[in-house]
Amino acid sequence: MSKEATGTTGLAPTNVSVAAPSPTSEKRRGERMRILALLPDSQPRLAASVSQSCRLPLRPLLRIVCFFGLLGLAAIGLDRTFTFGLRHIQTSEFGASNAIMSGRVNAQVVISGSSRALVHYDPRIIQSITGLSAFNLGRNAAQTDMQWAFLKAYLKHNAKPRVVIHNLDPYSFVLTREVFDPGQYLPYLNEEEIYKPLRQIDPSVWKWKYIPLYGYAVEDMRFTWITAVKRLVGINPREDYFLGYNPRHLHWTGDFERYKSSISAGVKIEIQPQAVKLLEDLAQTCQSQGIQVVFVFAPEYFEMQSLTLNRAEMFSRFQEIADRFKVPFWDYSQSGLCRDRDLFYNSQHMNQEGASLFSSDIARRLSLFNLDQLPNHRRAARNLNAVSPAPSVLER
Repeated sequence: MSKEATGTTGLAPTNVSVAAPSPTSEKRRGERMRILALLPDSQPRLAASVSQSCRLPLRPLLRIVCFFGLLGLAAIGLDRTFTFGLRHIQTSEFGASNAIMSGRVNAQVVISGSSRALVHYDPRIIQSITGLSAFNLGRNAAQTDMQWAFLKAYLKHNAKPRVVIHNLDPYSFVLTREVFDPGQYLPYLNEEEIYKPLRQIDPSVWKWKYIPLYGYAVEDMRFTWITAVKRLVGINPREDYFLGYNPRHLHWTGDFERYKSSISAGVKIEIQPQAVKLLEDLAQTCQSQGIQVVFVFAPEYFEMQSLTLNRAEMFSRFQEIADRFKVPFWDYSQSGLCRDRDLFYNSQHMNQEGASLFSSDIARRLSLFNLDQLPNHRRAARNLNAVSPAPSVLER
């Protein structure tokens, strides 16, 4: 065979190598893939990918929101349940307040004031002597601002009385500095006459109304919600309020002696202009509605009277307001009742025996009123004092 015939076929096969893709080609390939991902036929895949990436962090967030939402609903439900229970109590302090707010009192004679009104005036005795229905609105540790608030709430829900006896105190010209026993007000925060003055005393009262369970869990140290739960199962508190009157079957304690030793030089009680204005508003509002107002300073233990350094100034203010609004002012400071320690359990408050004697004399004075043609207050005061200048008929 010739060399030409064999040609190149006789040569050994040569190795063929494939070059690796350059970095530039990889970059171009990646760009093409991104462009394809943006084409219409790839949009479903893109949406599914985005949906799955967003779904994972939302699930725990949704669970947290649902958890706290359920807690909020439970708190709202409990708060309304407690309020419902308290608003349906039929006895004791809440029973008296509920009767007022539901318009079931409609008495002809209403007594307003602080704890001195609450424990001094027995409406049952007033009714039996005068023949007029009576009710006591007195509130523990309430100054003129909260006394006037409850009287306004009473006038809103009940027929207007023929007579309002407003009891005066050594602290009648001092505003309430701190809300005493917040639990007693919690069921009535929707009453603007109650809520507004409470806000003026303590601006944080809005929390009681608008944050569920805040009032019951944070502010109410007497655990009033337990009383509400008992009412929901048919248990009312023991009855110790009678037409709003809360009798105290107590004897003289040592409180006054300790207090007296701590202020041996006496005490000067502040006279605040805003409190004076509130007492004037009370007299003027009742007068404008045709309601006869009577100011009464109920018996105060005589030893305490000499310890009040500005007592004369205070009583001068009482008399000036009474004269200006034509209101009778019955001052029992010189009554023989004030000297009988057995009729008191402390210097400011009479026990049940003392309250009965005092209420009897108040009723006799009221019975002299011709309520169809109310007398001029000066003539009335003179005639009443002639009958019972210092209720000596009740001295023991």
